[in-house]
Amino acid sequence: MDYVFLGRTGLRVSPLCLGTMNFGPRTSEADSHAIMDRALEVGINFFDTANRYGKMWDTGGYHGHTEEIIGKWFAQGGGRREKVVLATKLYGEMGDWPNEGKLSALNIKRAVEASLKRLGTDYIDLYQMHHIDRDTPWEEIWQAMEQLVQEGKILYVGSSNFAGWHIVKANETAKARSFYGLVSEQSLYNLAARTVEMDVIPACEDYGLGLIPWSPLAGGLLGGVLKKSEGARRTTEAMQQRIEAHRDQLEQWESFCADLGENPADVALAWLLKNPVVTAPIIGPRTLDQLSGSLRALDIELTDEHMQRLDEIWPGYKPAPEHYAW
Repeated sequence: MDYVFLGRTGLRVSPLCLGTMNFGPRTSEADSHAIMDRALEVGINFFDTANRYGKMWDTGGYHGHTEEIIGKWFAQGGGRREKVVLATKLYGEMGDWPNEGKLSALNIKRAVEASLKRLGTDYIDLYQMHHIDRDTPWEEIWQAMEQLVQEGKILYVGSSNFAGWHIVKANETAKARSFYGLVSEQSLYNLAARTVEMDVIPACEDYGLGLIPWSPLAGGLLGGVLKKSEGARRTTEAMQQRIEAHRDQLEQWESFCADLGENPADVALAWLLKNPVVTAPIIGPRTLDQLSGSLRALDIELTDEHMQRLDEIWPGYKPAPEHYAW
């Protein structure tokens, strides 16, 4: 495994990040533990979760369950916690009472304590804000984060779903306080969703943030969906609508991957890894086979010609304002 630095930090992480959102609602605790064991075996040391994970709209479970599953895995020992660069997130409401969500100093303090308890650890490597809080001033947020760093409860701070100007404002405010600021941004980014190329990626590059793309396969759209749907008995109505909206692109895409002799899902990951701002796409395996399959992406070499062809199939964006102005 060739490890990479997380943005401008000296922290080395694997170029694939193990996403855990399926742990609990769709993957049993035992299978989740097996996936994490296998991840360490193959050298994946970067794990991502969130305090809200554990409950999904279409399944049972409860918020915080995923962190508990990870905590029970850490408790098995064997250097599990020491080998993992652990990232979790806060923002979403964890209850119905006021101050159980978002980024007030009060909720930041309560949320980190609750995550530490569920995870069975005394520190979090990367503590991420899951969304921008438009109501809480950055001075308050940074004061709370600084206190957690001083207490040794978190080491680095990251963002998720921030616009480019949010990253700028956050890091300029941090700089004025002589605080390190954001080191990473977790954004929706894949071949079919490239709007972050206008503002977010340039901001990450300028401020030295590592980009951590979520949904790298566009919810399955880039995973060979045409071929899979042919043999499937049933495709959800929502997915069928997405297929029809992108059928021409998907036909070209899957033909391109077939000519390469590679699975579409692996090529989609390899395309992200080609971007020097990207630290590690988040893979969210439900099974051991899905985890093992993702590793192939690390060995795929895309040429300049390949990248040009992919831009033709899935057009991207120039940095703003060049994309829409001179």
